Amino acid sequence: MEINATYNSFVALGDSFTEGMSDRRPDGTYRGWADVLADRLAARTPDFRYANLAVRGKLIGQIVDEQVETAVAMKADVVTLVGGLNDTLRPKVDMGRVRGLLTEAVERLTPSCGQLVLMRSPGRNGPVLERFRPRMEELFAHVDALAARHGALVVDLYGAPSLADPRLWDVDRLHLTGEGHRRVAEAVWQALGMAPEADWRTPPPPTPLPGWATRRAADARFAREHLGPWIGRRLTGRSSGDGLAPKRPELLPYEPTTLPSTEPSARPSTRPSTEA
Repeated sequence: MEINATYNSFVALGDSFTEGMSDRRPDGTYRGWADVLADRLAARTPDFRYANLAVRGKLIGQIVDEQVETAVAMKADVVTLVGGLNDTLRPKVDMGRVRGLLTEAVERLTPSCGQLVLMRSPGRNGPVLERFRPRMEELFAHVDALAARHGALVVDLYGAPSLADPRLWDVDRLHLTGEGHRRVAEAVWQALGMAPEADWRTPPPPTPLPGWATRRAADARFAREHLGPWIGRRLTGRSSGDGLAPKRPELLPYEPTTLPSTEPSARPSTRPSTEA
């Protein structure tokens, strides 16, 4: 990959991870790693264009049906595709179908863009990750195989201990904090051949472990405000993204904004987020 390469356009496909949950702006909208990356690319390139088609809760079949053809028509310099993880978290999943749909997406996107970027998504250390780890690793092995076959880049976030640190995950335990998203943006930035601007791999510095009572109270709040509603949606076939449109559905000029500092932070987010 050329160091300090120039990219004139960027399209992001996926689910809540790429939409930007739970990295909230002061106005309540979501920023996320894709917006941070777009800001940094736009600062280097006049007339830079950016689209973000990701919508929370989407399964890989919905990404293929609702996002891929739109992205193909945009013919962007960079396209990121992150999908399939929501499928692995379902009580029942046909992993063969997931692999097939991901293959279809990659085969349709590759000829239409300058560089396709895939990811091995991050996972928070804990019992949820352990329960679904075999499915996730099956998905990521397929991502690696597709990338090798089609010349895509793979950003390995799953293998980074820094992004498994619970302090980089929001209180819903499903979505990264703003600091987590900034680390993902730096990882993709470097994968695209840009000179490193931060160390995204080093975990936050150690902090004292909260007391037993504090941890149990956090567990109870998580179960009440996040786990229960998430299970309810799974059982009823609903999604947090039902009826929502992408935040940037068109490939339009994008002006860089003032970004927060990229210096690592050890503080986890305390902002509630009920979407998954």
